[in-house]
Amino acid sequence: MKVLLVGSGAREHAIAEALCGAPDEDVQLYAFMGNRNPGIIRLAEDYIVGNPTDVEAVARAAADWNVDFAVVGPEDPLAEGVADRLEEEGVPTFGPKRGPARIEWDKGFARELMEKYDIPGCPEFGIFEDPDEACDFIDELGKPVAVKPAGLTGGKGVKVVGDQLKNLDEAKEYVREIFEEDIGGIPKVIIEEKCVGEEYTIQAYTDGEKVIPTPAVQDHPHAYEGDKGPITGGMGSYSCPDGLLPFMTKEDYERSVEILERAVEAIKEETGEPYRGVLYGQFMLTSEGPVVIEFNCRYGDPEAMNILPIAEGDIVTLHASIAEGSMEGEVEFLEKATVCKYVVPEGYPESSEGEGDVIEVDEECIHRYDAIPYYASVNLDEDGKIRMTSSRALAIVGIGDELERAEEAAESAIRECVSGERIRHRSDIGRRETVEKRVRRMERIRGE
Repeated sequence: MKVLLVGSGAREHAIAEALCGAPDEDVQLYAFMGNRNPGIIRLAEDYIVGNPTDVEAVARAAADWNVDFAVVGPEDPLAEGVADRLEEEGVPTFGPKRGPARIEWDKGFARELMEKYDIPGCPEFGIFEDPDEACDFIDELGKPVAVKPAGLTGGKGVKVVGDQLKNLDEAKEYVREIFEEDIGGIPKVIIEEKCVGEEYTIQAYTDGEKVIPTPAVQDHPHAYEGDKGPITGGMGSYSCPDGLLPFMTKEDYERSVEILERAVEAIKEETGEPYRGVLYGQFMLTSEGPVVIEFNCRYGDPEAMNILPIAEGDIVTLHASIAEGSMEGEVEFLEKATVCKYVVPEGYPESSEGEGDVIEVDEECIHRYDAIPYYASVNLDEDGKIRMTSSRALAIVGIGDELERAEEAAESAIRECVSGERIRHRSDIGRRETVEKRVRRMERIRGE
């Protein structure tokens, strides 16, 4: 079976490994990448380096390779309509068309959908195309808010009072900045009440009708240890053997899944098209239960690296059948803990310090620690050296029967098997003290 993979990050490397490593499946992988990812190159029959948002170029590649179906990793190509164009060429695509993908590329649409279809977990919000009206709404609320550009910002556009913003005056300044600098590419801003709790992610496979949820994962978006510093695309994440998180009950998980199910139904009703792919729900667990922070229209990065290595079953059939519109194939998840830690250049995300530097990765060493390497925004040069860009470079995923063992695997693999002059990572991700801090915080919020 010939499969086209669009994208070139660690998420796409993980997808490629899952598809090519499926037992009893003869998968020939073809890749359309934004950079020369050595992990994907090694698995691919052929590849093209180009702009994944170039819809026509992706469609030509699919036709030239005569692929059976496509898997689109990042959100940007989906927002540009690459799935629509591939479907026009007769290529079933795992990843929603532009209409259903609007759940991510237009945050205003997502909130209005929740309100219209009475989907639980929607905070108080307002959507504005005029900065003065947005600032007036902030004053009317008179309490901490989250300020969100409506469009795509690579996970770095949302700012919250009490975190990135000191007070309501700074929130209003950021509103004006969004419009003046066209942040997100849509002249619209969403103002929401600030939710207090613990964030987490649940991803769900869906063909627009049926839904298969995956284990809950907690991301760590802040750049530095102790949850300090600017927001990044995600410095790492963890999952637990029971599919829940230590601060979460089974009821919390089930309520979150119900929200995803309701969203899938609403998207089809509103757009007239089924949602096909992975629907990513980012939630905040509050004293009132799960609240939706946002929806994403694809696998999470880094969250994909937590679930794909422990997925068992008909992975290829699952992706292919979702692409074709009728989900088939069983998938289950091992009762294992996972910890993903990103190795990044020293300056990430604030500067280009470390860009172009060589990062050395001893893969055999990493595997000896029960860990898996996934290459991200790096380039394999003509001399076979791996060079970093200014973004995340390498994800290391540790796997173990317990969270502590998975964390030790990831940390040891990074310290012993990865080297570079200007690299860093968050060593606290998945550690007992980090997790217990979240548990205690959630207990205080719930008044337990």
